[in-house]
Amino acid sequence: RLRLAVDKALAANMTRDTIERAVKRGTGEGDDTNYDEIRYEGYGPAGTAIMVDCLTDNRNRTVSEVRHAFTKAGGNLGTDGSVAYMFARSGVLMYPPGSDEDAIMEAALEAGAEDVVNNDDGSIEVITSFEEFIAVKDAMSAANYQPETAEVVEKAANLIDVGLDDAEKIMRLIDTLEDLDDVQDVHTNADFSDEVMEQLSS
Repeated sequence: RLRLAVDKALAANMTRDTIERAVKRGTGEGDDTNYDEIRYEGYGPAGTAIMVDCLTDNRNRTVSEVRHAFTKAGGNLGTDGSVAYMFARSGVLMYPPGSDEDAIMEAALEAGAEDVVNNDDGSIEVITSFEEFIAVKDAMSAANYQPETAEVVEKAANLIDVGLDDAEKIMRLIDTLEDLDDVQDVHTNADFSDEVMEQLSS
């Protein structure tokens, strides 16, 4: 699991020093602080499901900050398990537009991937089970198909289409949550159409 985090951080161009500091913080090395991994679940605008993964040395502070973010956005923090059942953990290897689609598909399926998805922009996603993620990633790299990014994500079983107004509120909530020091990852089942994303970025 630590290897996944380091791989993801390196792919995001974090320096090894930054990663080592984060690892020390996570393991409590160098001080007596204990950090806990906690997941909060709740509902955002338009009834969308949101999961928030945190690493904290103070649960009370973290739950207070996360609850405040939900409330401010018109959502509410739920109980454990209230939305987790709507998600499944998967591995995703991303290849940029222009990659050799047939070769990647053949190599991915041979490596044990569950699915290969061609996106509208020409990029390719190789989907794996959580358990097979590292094995598939290593097999693809060994076959000279190094992914642009590789990460474990929580994939929603069913996505909820949201309009522009709700999309703005949901994006604001996600941004607020991601800005919190203790938050590591935010997952949602909200689906933003290309049209909505264009309007959001304009």
